[in-house]
Amino acid sequence: MHINIAWQDVDTVLLDMDGTLLDLAFDNYFWQKLVPETWGAKNGVTPQEAMEYMRQQYHDVQHTLNWYCLDYWSEQLGLDICAMTTEMGPRAVLREDTIPFLEALKASGKQRILLTNAHPHNLAVKLEHTGLDAHLDLLLSTHTFGYPKEDQRLWHAVAEATGLKAEKNAVY
Repeated sequence: MHINIAWQDVDTVLLDMDGTLLDLAFDNYFWQKLVPETWGAKNGVTPQEAMEYMRQQYHDVQHTLNWYCLDYWSEQLGLDICAMTTEMGPRAVLREDTIPFLEALKASGKQRILLTNAHPHNLAVKLEHTGLDAHLDLLLSTHTFGYPKEDQRLWHAVAEATGLKAEKNAVY
């Protein structure tokens, strides 16, 4: 698939973090293996039962800010999700093309803004282990605005808070 972008008209590139700039392996391992196993062991259920329970829990809050909220999951599951995230921090790694891409954007005079659904603690842990923040101009967590990226109200709130104009942005 080829997307034609009029780069000369773009001032700002809004970038996603997980799976775009960072390897998704951290989140896949954390949410699909570690959390279900830890919850299952705590509650004395089989790995299969734990996985089924977690799938339903995830489904119930899909497309909401709670899907991404470590505080929500800590409360729902009775686990210290923030501590678990901190412990797994070294697993967070950049995709190999991330730095060259971000540096090319900088060399082209584009503002590079991270706009992520990641919880602020999750974001901080990943930044600590990847150094991603050194290659960005602004970092925004949707938790600051109270809406996930799936909600149109977020985009209005971000535009209001930053002064960004939709016609001058590219979103990745």
